[in-house]
Amino acid sequence: MINGKIHSIETMGAVDGPGIRTVVFMQGCKLRCIYCHNPDTWAMSSDSAITMTPNKLLSFIVRYKQYYGTLGGVTFSGGEPLLQADFLIETLRLCKKENINTCLDTAGFGIGKYEEILELTDLVLLDIKHYDEQTYKKITGQNINETERFIKILTKWQTPVWLRHVVVPGLTDDKNHLDTIEKSYLDSLNVQRIEFLPYHTLGVSKYAKMGLEYPLKGVQAMPSDFLNERNMRLRNIIN
Repeated sequence: MINGKIHSIETMGAVDGPGIRTVVFMQGCKLRCIYCHNPDTWAMSSDSAITMTPNKLLSFIVRYKQYYGTLGGVTFSGGEPLLQADFLIETLRLCKKENINTCLDTAGFGIGKYEEILELTDLVLLDIKHYDEQTYKKITGQNINETERFIKILTKWQTPVWLRHVVVPGLTDDKNHLDTIEKSYLDSLNVQRIEFLPYHTLGVSKYAKMGLEYPLKGVQAMPSDFLNERNMRLRNIIN
């Protein structure tokens, strides 16, 4: 029997893909992003995680099917959902049988079986940490190779993609850098939208509660209006 580790579930999500969505936050992540606001999702063996079978999770998801309409559905987020590949594949398969739209919110750093996963996925929210190998490692603590492998397979499948990138003052807010993010993936991936997300400090209290040092101590939150014009322009260009 396949079991999954679930951190939490949001029943009426409105920002993790189109329409109204059930958002399943899965436990476990190998990246240690310096701006991560959910360090409580890192450990796969967390005592607070909920253990569920794919059928049990589906029974929860279908309760809200009437709210999904033509655009909504279920989004698998994290942590990193790709780390629980077998559980994810079986749950995606069950969702497709119920004609529920499936979305994957990922940084592309899993353990493989990417083609099986993408075959059952309607939309990918791809969190781009960085395109430069050294800066990627500085931000995440990991090598970029696995993410590049996922992106290569995603390019092959041409699954619709929303690109997301967190903009941190003094780290990823340079105009040339943002321009490069825009241009680097449009020719290869099936990009439907690009969203630059302002860095925030909402996770600081979690680090304190867990006894962890916050990596970006002293860095101020990014004002959202800094990115509004760019995001609006990108929507007009892509659409």
